[in-house]
Amino acid sequence: MKKRDDHSQVEMLEGAKLMGAGAATIASAGAAIGIGNVLSSSIHSVARNPSLAKQSFGYAILGFALTEAIASFAPMMAFLISSVFRSQVLIFIKQAPLSFQP
Repeated sequence: MKKRDDHSQVEMLEGAKLMGAGAATIASAGAAIGIGNVLSSSIHSVARNPSLAKQSFGYAILGFALTEAIASFAPMMAFLISSVFRSQVLIFIKQAPLSFQP
């Protein structure tokens, strides 16, 4: 078996970091579905009982806000993954000299 050099390990770490940041943004699709469900339920409840429209609207806004909070955590995690782990990779590169053999 051929032993991997330090450069290939750094490349694998960078690739895993990018895949993790991409996977963290999948939560945006779930949040969009959740917002659609909240607004759909609000429309159905007002259609069934129009006298409770004002109270139902408050609950719909609360559900919308909580679902949107989940959507704001997804990019935050993606930026966290891509920026925090970058400094450790650069430190690793500076400590380990690269040696290329053709």
